[in-house]
Amino acid sequence: MEDAAVQKNSPFITLVTPTAPITVQTHGGRAKCLQRLVRLDLPVPTTVAVSFDAVHRLAGGEIPDLERLMEPFEDGCLLCVRPSSEDPDWGGPRAVLNIGINDERHAELAKSIGKAADEIYLRFIQAYSEHVARLDPDMFDDIDLSGPKAVHEALEAYEDEAEEPFPQDAATQLLGVLRSMARAWGGTSARLLRMAKGAPADAGLGLVVQAVALGMGQGESGSGVLQLVDGASGHQVIKGRYLSQSQGRDALHAGDKSLFLTKDKRGPSLQEKLPEAFDALIEHAELMRKRLREEMQMEFTIENGEVHILDGVRIQRSARAAVRIAVALAEEGIISHEEALMRIEPRALNELLHRQVDPNAKRDVIGAGVAASPGAASGRLVFSEAAAQASAARGEACILVRRQTSPEDVRGMHASVAVLTERGGVTSHAAVIARGLGLPCVVGASSLRFQTRSKQLTAQGGRIFKEGDVVTVDGTNGQVLAGEPEMLEAALDDAFKTLMTWADEARDIGVRANADTPSDAKTARNFKAQGIGLCRTEHMFFDEDRLTVMREMIFADDPADRRTAVDRLMPIQRADFVELFRIMKDQPVCIRLFDPPLHEFLPGNRAGMRDLAEALDLPLSHVERRIEALSEYNPMLGMRGVRLGITIPEIYEMQARAIFEATLDAAKDGAVVVPEIMIPLVSAKREVELVKTRIDAVAAAVRTERGADFDFKLGVMVETPRAALRAEDIAPHCDFFSFGTNDLTQMAYGLSRDDAGRFMSAYVQQGVYPEDPFHTLDAEGVGELVQLGVDRGRKAQPGLTMSVCGEHGGSPESIAFCRKVGIDYVSCSPFRVPVARLAAAQFTIKDKIG
Repeated sequence: MEDAAVQKNSPFITLVTPTAPITVQTHGGRAKCLQRLVRLDLPVPTTVAVSFDAVHRLAGGEIPDLERLMEPFEDGCLLCVRPSSEDPDWGGPRAVLNIGINDERHAELAKSIGKAADEIYLRFIQAYSEHVARLDPDMFDDIDLSGPKAVHEALEAYEDEAEEPFPQDAATQLLGVLRSMARAWGGTSARLLRMAKGAPADAGLGLVVQAVALGMGQGESGSGVLQLVDGASGHQVIKGRYLSQSQGRDALHAGDKSLFLTKDKRGPSLQEKLPEAFDALIEHAELMRKRLREEMQMEFTIENGEVHILDGVRIQRSARAAVRIAVALAEEGIISHEEALMRIEPRALNELLHRQVDPNAKRDVIGAGVAASPGAASGRLVFSEAAAQASAARGEACILVRRQTSPEDVRGMHASVAVLTERGGVTSHAAVIARGLGLPCVVGASSLRFQTRSKQLTAQGGRIFKEGDVVTVDGTNGQVLAGEPEMLEAALDDAFKTLMTWADEARDIGVRANADTPSDAKTARNFKAQGIGLCRTEHMFFDEDRLTVMREMIFADDPADRRTAVDRLMPIQRADFVELFRIMKDQPVCIRLFDPPLHEFLPGNRAGMRDLAEALDLPLSHVERRIEALSEYNPMLGMRGVRLGITIPEIYEMQARAIFEATLDAAKDGAVVVPEIMIPLVSAKREVELVKTRIDAVAAAVRTERGADFDFKLGVMVETPRAALRAEDIAPHCDFFSFGTNDLTQMAYGLSRDDAGRFMSAYVQQGVYPEDPFHTLDAEGVGELVQLGVDRGRKAQPGLTMSVCGEHGGSPESIAFCRKVGIDYVSCSPFRVPVARLAAAQFTIKDKIG
């Protein structure tokens, strides 16, 4: 029949021909794929596509022109109906086979294919009863489905339950199936399920009606599936199964009864049993791969030795397989480098960068929280920084459990394989440091009861986990699991490296890493970061030998004593910077001067105060009074950052000297670095002027003492709203601005980033915020401050370098905003650098193609 005639007489249906007006947006991906297979002249049975609009009207009670719908099919042909949504990941109702079978047709088939006719009829009776008549499938439990009277007994069971005979008219059967599938798509549970997978609430469903190639009967008949790559690894290998005398996807569930496709020592294969059909299937699959430009899983039927291609779907794949597949297709010239980049979800790279719980492993979930740092790790529970270090010394993997972490826990985090906290959000201390270290981390796990004094966790339901018990932290999805499930290792293979090279060739925005230690710097270089965008120097002071000297400086009563203590820290700090510069070589390194309030370096309990009094040879009462005097109502808004640098100038002067001397020392080894010194928490021009004067003086002194010259850049961290608003005043004194969007978000919203996790999910669910603003940069509010800062800063100084160094720098959505407002580079945790590189490339490509 001519396609035009079908269209003219019935807009409800579209016969699938090479020229039919079928699109993914109107008929779904399955219908479009089948049309492409028809264009390739593959042996596809006669197929009709039903549009989204028609299915919507069908769900509303409109009856289609069934006579016209069935006209393209031969008389007596059995039919199947499959869903065709816009994206196959959105799911859809199950396919229904053998529509049109009835008593008369069953008798005819029995004469030609024998007992197989019973199986065909029974399959349809069961499917129709469950999905159309909505009867209890258990009604067939008492029937021997392999017995000689199975069909008769199944029909009787249907009539008893439905209180009417099983429909014998093919058109009635087809209408019932079409209508049930249309209505199932609109059901509440189905709608919520696909929305959870990213589908819009009004996503449409198409249906395809196809002639059934029986796969059962005379000669060699059966069905199976075939693909040319492994969906887990991405390696090229012929995979699939074939089952004689079967339909649909039975081969995948038949166990040892099904055949391998290729010759295999473990059992018989289709290649040996039916070599001509096997060769034809491989030829068809390779043609599909080349012309459809994708790795596909092909569903096929063999009927008396003749091959039929029923369907082709994009194979399900892991992230590591997706990368390998995209790179292989591009290297063969099937797709372009740009298309290969666009096919990979940036966040999916986390699966390659970190160990993950095997998707097939059993999960014993005992708690959940915020997925703060991706990856998974198993270890014994420990409840203190000291216990973590002791565990590491014994060679035992441990998981550090804290109510919330502070800078003094960093050493314990280094010694742990994962971190779990009761409080916090995606930009809390634990989350930020864990991402930098590449540690799996779950924060805000309030579903667990943290009993740190008794060193135990209590899960809902009363299960207790004590120190030393083994648990698993899955930072990818925010779950805490009992025991040690099977893991998949990280996979930074050649395909990953190739994809990243293409990303770097495409992107137009720089990507640096936040790195506080030499280990972080090495990771940053391994991930091809274009320098360090944020080095938080305070993390260098928490090692035991340095912490004592730091505390001596805090307890000093006059500038001379403070300077003596600081001078003891200077060579240690200088050595840190020398190593950092040597690792980064010619790459830029941006060093943030000391930022946290001093109380973070002091003990918070009486035992710690007693130890400190003994170490400093001071009365305990003196230590207690000093700590009380340094306490603040809101330390994050108190004497920290530049305020500390102005009131205790010895700290910044020491750090500046350490940076400059390290610059000259590293230069002797050929590491030419122009350090970038960043002043934190600026809110006024005069702050910059005061610090700049002191740093310039230190630079002049070092040049004189060393008899050598060097260059450096001075900038500010824009993390207060006032700094963004007064950027025009501040910019003339700076070489660069770096927007610290973690604190800028905190101050703009009036939200504590450590406490917001307690209510943030409720806020997002109820639409107060579209996303957690600490996770995805708020382009409307915080973004306007960034835009103002960029515009006003460059108005006063056109060549001012602009960057974002908060954790938003690793968020794909935030990178899009950064490109839009003129940011030169983003900086994020080392393990987020590949994600940022790929996301930046994708946005550049999108802009190119419009």
